This record gives sequence, C-alpha cells and structure tokens, in this order.
Amino acid sequence: MSDFELDLRSAEEHLSPELDSDFEGRVVLGVLDGETGDEEWLGELEAGNVLVLAVDGDLDDLAGGFAGPVKDAGGTLMHFRSFLVVTPPGVDVDTDRL
Repeated sequence: MSDFELDLRSAEEHLSPELDSDFEGRVVLGVLDGETGDEEWLGELEAGNVLVLAVDGDLDDLAGGFAGPVKDAGGTLMHFRSFLVVTPPGVDVDTDRL
C-alpha cells in the first residue's frame, strides 16, 4: 500500500481556491412590483448581493429603470420562470442545467 497522506484540514483551500475569503455578499429575496425603487435594488447589487425577485407585473416596465445600469456595470439579469435573478459584476448565472 502507498504512503498517501490526506490533510482534510486544508482540503477546502485546495478545492475552491477561486473563492474570496472576504466575500460578504448575500442572496436577497424580494418582489419586483414597483414598490421598491430602482436605487434600492442597485444599492443591493453595489453591496455585492444577488437579487432573486418574484416578478409581479410587466417585467420590462418593472426592471426597465435598473436593467441598463446593471448590464453597463457588468452584472447579469436572468428571467427564470416567474423570477428575475440579478447578479453584480463577477457573479455569473450558470444555466447549464436548464
């Protein structure tokens, strides 16, 4: 048998070196219905948060005020079923399983 050593204490840093240990973002759940202003949604994204918004109304009208700035900044908007997923720059939406 070989002398293979496995150090589980340091396994995480080897498995996910691309993760930033200073990442403090969160996932914010909300309703996109016109009640919350565009600046508030943009503020969440600027803080590094991901938005998962249930769309209650016409998506183009409701997201029109912040969609352009999100795209211009390098963020992502993805309409999935009745939700709008909005990510800040550097956070990708993986659609490979759809």
